[in-house]
Amino acid sequence: MKRILSIILLIFFSSTMLFSLIKIINWNVDNFNTSKKIEVLKESTKVEEKQDSIYTNIVTQSDNIESKLLQVDFTNLLAQNSEVVGWINIPDTKIDYPFVQTNNNNYYLYHSFDKSWNDAGWIFLDYRNSINELNTNTIIYGHGRLDGTMFGSLKNTMNDEWLSNKGNHVVKISSISYNYLFEVFSIYKIKTTNDYLYNNFQTSTEYNSFLEKITNRSLYNFNVEVTTKDKIVTLSTCYNNTEKFVLHAKLIKQEKRY
Repeated sequence: MKRILSIILLIFFSSTMLFSLIKIINWNVDNFNTSKKIEVLKESTKVEEKQDSIYTNIVTQSDNIESKLLQVDFTNLLAQNSEVVGWINIPDTKIDYPFVQTNNNNYYLYHSFDKSWNDAGWIFLDYRNSINELNTNTIIYGHGRLDGTMFGSLKNTMNDEWLSNKGNHVVKISSISYNYLFEVFSIYKIKTTNDYLYNNFQTSTEYNSFLEKITNRSLYNFNVEVTTKDKIVTLSTCYNNTEKFVLHAKLIKQEKRY
């Protein structure tokens, strides 16, 4: 019986070690493939900052309105994936790549930009939103990868170095029809919930309560006023197995592309 028990335990621990080894190998392969894909996309895509023009609309006054808009040539990106809808950039993080959208919020959790299977997934826009007809709350998701890819570096916004530079407090988004600049007003960790993922509100009172809730959660006081007249963008990622990390920013500048 002791010999049988020893064999069973040996098989169990060997299987566990093999399973863990396979997971580690797959994780590293996903990291390599994701980093390579990001590198190729950046090399083949024209991304530039541009000066304001007569078409630039200052939505609300802010110290950060002097930040330049981002404009992206989507020609090559669309040739590779017709579901690409925009490009997102956050200063002093690794977040600087295209994002996609399909008819659900599951597919790009496990598929890369080229639609190949990949546990790293890709950055994607909530299927309920439109990047060219902004909802009250526009939501973008991405995995919080440990190597910093996808939204893995979003938590860097908690660092003193990032927070001390007000020029970092923006989210730049370029879509096929518009270029946007958003100003960050809230960042926080929270136990997994969907109470910050509402994208439309029936009344201004309901929206105001929502804005107060997500502003009061912030780990840092950005001293940015947010009202029911504002449209916001929400970035959501995993912080660990039980918590999410969330960033909210309000629209301060936009420009229609012609």
